[in-house]
Amino acid sequence: MNVGGQHFRTIWLKADDARIVQLIDQRFLPHRFVVEGIATVEQMATAIRDMHVRGAGLIGAAAGYGMYLAARGGADLMQAAAQLKATRPTAVNLAWAIDRQLHAIAAADLAKDKVATALATAKQIADEDAEYCRLIGRHGLELIHRIAREKHGKQINVLTHCNAGWLAFVDHGSATSPIYAAHDEGLPVHVWVDETRPRNQGSKLTAWELGEHGVPHTVIADNTGGHLMQRGDVDLVIVGTDRTTYTGDVANKIGTYLKALAAKDNNVPFYVALPSSSFDWTMRDGLAEIPIEQRAAEEVRHADGWANGERVEVRLTPENSAAANYGFDVTPRRLVTGLITERGICEANEKSILALFPEHASSAPTRKATLLSPFSSREMGAGDKSVASPG
Repeated sequence: MNVGGQHFRTIWLKADDARIVQLIDQRFLPHRFVVEGIATVEQMATAIRDMHVRGAGLIGAAAGYGMYLAARGGADLMQAAAQLKATRPTAVNLAWAIDRQLHAIAAADLAKDKVATALATAKQIADEDAEYCRLIGRHGLELIHRIAREKHGKQINVLTHCNAGWLAFVDHGSATSPIYAAHDEGLPVHVWVDETRPRNQGSKLTAWELGEHGVPHTVIADNTGGHLMQRGDVDLVIVGTDRTTYTGDVANKIGTYLKALAAKDNNVPFYVALPSSSFDWTMRDGLAEIPIEQRAAEEVRHADGWANGERVEVRLTPENSAAANYGFDVTPRRLVTGLITERGICEANEKSILALFPEHASSAPTRKATLLSPFSSREMGAGDKSVASPG
């Protein structure tokens, strides 16, 4: 994506120094654009844990580059893998990228070959993430096209929660990719941006990147979405996910479940956009099995902002009040209209997901699934038989 007219990815190898991985340090956005250099696996673990980088796809790419730095520095790869895996428990992309690196590096014989393999694999993980998100945009674009046809040129209102934009991936983003594609085609799309307390990824990151791309948007308090849906001011909800079970349960930033409930009650389509790297092919019951990260209570007690050219932090709560900080919640599959992946759109259930990704169905009964049209039957008119291509 473009920042001030210049194209950036969120993470890359420094052009003139293969010892350094560079990344956009998101802690300073939207007020300052800071590029950080990472030279060791320890520094990468800190960057992931302390949210210099965040978002499912970007966490995976950062972990891939972290394993490259470990191999280049002669570190114990199993210890490096354990160190990186311990940083963020909910996003499945983290362990997926690390295990992919371990498998690739183990196949190389000489030390120099292991380093070269680790670098090639890290670049491949990043390139795949960007390409898969681009394809998500193409498949999800049809959702917005359909609304545009029904609204006859009127503004299309999309609500999103947290940041599942290009800052959460290597490029394009998941939930925002269809929005960018629609905007670039000239469709009158407008985005309601949840602020997403306590770290405000919506008001800080999603609003910033939409603004950089020129997409009309409005920042709203987290609890405003239901009100807007009741008024008919939301045509479509698209969110991301940090881990989705192969049965369709979705873990995403805390507050997503409440948006899904409001969408269900108001007959608003609720879609989840994700690359296949965000599926957990081992978990069946999201509520019982997905680990929910609990972060420091200080993130709830305090807020940070920008004053007099500096980043400042202020206390919000009484000094002695306890605070709990659950990072994610799980939206049950019954509340999800569909999943937008790099291969197409499917229902949020085991049968439909495995129809798109049959390579993961070896231990499941062979069943034929019907792919979703951009809208489920409850949003489609009688006799509408259109279906989404698996791509």
